[in-house]
Amino acid sequence: MSITTEEKTALIKEYGAKDGDTGSPEVQVAILTKRIATLTEHFKTHKKDNHGRRGLLKMVARRRKLLDYVKDKDDARYRDLIKGLGIRR
Repeated sequence: MSITTEEKTALIKEYGAKDGDTGSPEVQVAILTKRIATLTEHFKTHKKDNHGRRGLLKMVARRRKLLDYVKDKDDARYRDLIKGLGIRR
């Protein structure tokens, strides 16, 4: 249900401003997006997993807050981020 270390490292390299940048909103949104995608696949086969669904909803809300923060700070950065991740609003 979670992502592998290699996938996480690749996301950090792609969206981070420098090596080891795990705190920037872009990296956090990218990691959350990957985790949300894996959980969504999980729910296609496990329809009654309501405890996991609650965690998914919390992740979606956290991603939404981070995206709102990035949009308030820099609209161009926000547009590049959602385009790069393939999420739409």
